[in-house]
Amino acid sequence: MTSNQPPLWRRAVAELLGTSLLVTIVVGSGIAAQQLSPNDVGLQLLQNSTATVLGLTVLILVLGSVSGAHFNPVVSLADWILGRRSGTGLTLPELGTYVVAQTVGAVSGSVVANAMFEVGTSISAKERTTPGHLLSEVVATAGLVLLIFALAATKRGVLAAPAVGAYIGAAYWFTSSTSFANPAVTVGRIFSDTFAGIAPASVPGFVVAQLIGAAVGLGLLLILFPSAARTADDVVLARSAETARA
Repeated sequence: MTSNQPPLWRRAVAELLGTSLLVTIVVGSGIAAQQLSPNDVGLQLLQNSTATVLGLTVLILVLGSVSGAHFNPVVSLADWILGRRSGTGLTLPELGTYVVAQTVGAVSGSVVANAMFEVGTSISAKERTTPGHLLSEVVATAGLVLLIFALAATKRGVLAAPAVGAYIGAAYWFTSSTSFANPAVTVGRIFSDTFAGIAPASVPGFVVAQLIGAAVGLGLLLILFPSAARTADDVVLARSAETARA
């Protein structure tokens, strides 16, 4: 990270808030979809994915200039890994702070969504671990990491908000897991026994698959864009001419 970045505590607040609101959107829209369309799972998924696309796009636009709008430990981890040679990206203490903030935010997001719909916070019983689900998480996470860092490498980071929103919206439908692609969000969704929930027993497999996907995404990135390591500071939004990140 460059010296022009906001202080770490402010970036941590942005990551906590952004991840919390993201999970609130995912879980809340899932509960609403379940209540509004109880007999149509396809329509529930359409409602859930539409809200997530729009909400995630807005959150990146609002908070990207503060923290980079990672909202995802694999994005922060990839940023740290890419920046080691060139001295860019997150430092190790910043990475730890981001991951903690994202995880706490994700859990709080589930609690808030449950409270808004008065369903009560409880541990999800929704099992999701199948070979297809795990492969889906590898594919979804690899694509997400490749997308985000390819945009930075090609100086198109300003397109991250609509591009990431569009990708996640599409991945809801082309993956059998509905594209969690985010360890913090996966943990947060344990705490809602609703449409968007995930059973604790399914979480370790999902997180491992997401980490594998991140590694695959980074590998593809470095093959396609060898200079990507020098642009780690530009994730998720590109820097302006005056400051490090706009």
